[in-house]
Amino acid sequence: MADLQIVEKIPLYEQLVNEMARQIAQGTFRPGERIPSVRRTSQQKNMSITTVLQAYQILEDRGVIEARPQSGYFVRAPQEMGSFPEPECSDPPIDPTHVNIGELAIRVVRDSANPNMVQFGAAIPDPELLPTRRLNRILAALARREDIPQYLCGVPEGLEELRIQTAQRMFSAGCMVTPDDLTITSGCVEALSLSLKAVCKPGDLVAIESPTYFVILQALEILGLQALEIPTHHRTGMSLEALRFALDHHPVRAVLVIPNFHNPLGSLMPVENKRELVEMLAGRHIPLIEDDIYGELYFEGQRPPAAKSFDKEGLVLYCSSYSKDISPSYRVGWVAAGRYKKQIEQIKMATNVGTALLPQMAIARFIASGGYDHLLRRIRRAYAQKMAQMSAAVLRYFPAGTRVTNPSGGFVLWVQLPENVDSLELYSLALKARINLAPGYIFSSTPRYSNFIRLNAAYMNEGSEKAILKLGSLVERLAEK
Repeated sequence: MADLQIVEKIPLYEQLVNEMARQIAQGTFRPGERIPSVRRTSQQKNMSITTVLQAYQILEDRGVIEARPQSGYFVRAPQEMGSFPEPECSDPPIDPTHVNIGELAIRVVRDSANPNMVQFGAAIPDPELLPTRRLNRILAALARREDIPQYLCGVPEGLEELRIQTAQRMFSAGCMVTPDDLTITSGCVEALSLSLKAVCKPGDLVAIESPTYFVILQALEILGLQALEIPTHHRTGMSLEALRFALDHHPVRAVLVIPNFHNPLGSLMPVENKRELVEMLAGRHIPLIEDDIYGELYFEGQRPPAAKSFDKEGLVLYCSSYSKDISPSYRVGWVAAGRYKKQIEQIKMATNVGTALLPQMAIARFIASGGYDHLLRRIRRAYAQKMAQMSAAVLRYFPAGTRVTNPSGGFVLWVQLPENVDSLELYSLALKARINLAPGYIFSSTPRYSNFIRLNAAYMNEGSEKAILKLGSLVERLAEK
């Protein structure tokens, strides 16, 4: 009876706070998952909406949950509560290197086409979130139209309608470009390759982040370019101090960066750093190639500006595509090349004349229909939740000594394993368990990231948590060796 009297003295909102905190701690509601709405909790607990709101506010102040506009309340991920160890800042060699990552990168991509594997390897979006059916209907309708000349192969600069819409989209990234400034490409990879060809010749030195997206390394290798890897922080991106030192001591011909939600680090370069980077290179007349393919996939707030938005000299070649949010299979990207536009179009003409016309038309119609903004809002929420779920699962199942990044956008995680764990050996064991991952070896021209892996959180769901559990047991086995 005394116990009941004590309970009665505890305010209702505090009782709800304690109950919700206990359920979250015990795993009833996991990181990234939505908790019951205020109205639903009010009905279930027979409490006023004011009481529930007061309890949720306390939980939010304590960092247990977070409110997302028009979405409700979600359990915050462990790293957001300051309990998750993060990787160290990279420390690559100070000398240039020749790139040779061989067949390993191609193998990772090939394995991504295997439907019998859990796809944590290639950085491909969740197919369930893509507007595939709608795009296919648009494409089918376009293919039936008799007024579209099927014999045309397009022009180097690409479809005008799509360039207009893309220029409008770039306005939100702070870029004041016109449709005539753009060249439509076959994905972002071709945009990067065309940019490298436009500003470099074989043997030239290109400064890149370390680690970096392995396809960038492959492009350098094929074009006969040398890589100069610059230390890069998992939160703020390339070290500008280290870059300045490199520029003072090496004949750098171009700099290539992924400033917004870097692959594989997930880092977001601060706005002032972007400005400083552009001004530093402009003072030395060095072109900057910017990969902004993840720029639209931010989780909160506003879209981060592109480095291109600070370009006053036309020295920034901005590259992106619609592959991460609309369709990877349509292969439609673009480059805003500034003063190098003519060179880009000439190389494009000599490479494949122009990007396939029907996919350009389909994406242009999709954007014009107003579906793109709705799609982006939906996938941003989904990827924020998936990233939180995967981070929590890694924390739960991987052994002590594991570190993982805490991106605020995109959908890839960079995981640092205990020092004696070899990611290539883990990759082989994981394939036998039908799990695909990306070993750290392919993200550098040196074997510096042998105990790192990149995981694709886009494929994270309730079923794939078992795969994280299996990976954790494999990592533990290798760590014990």
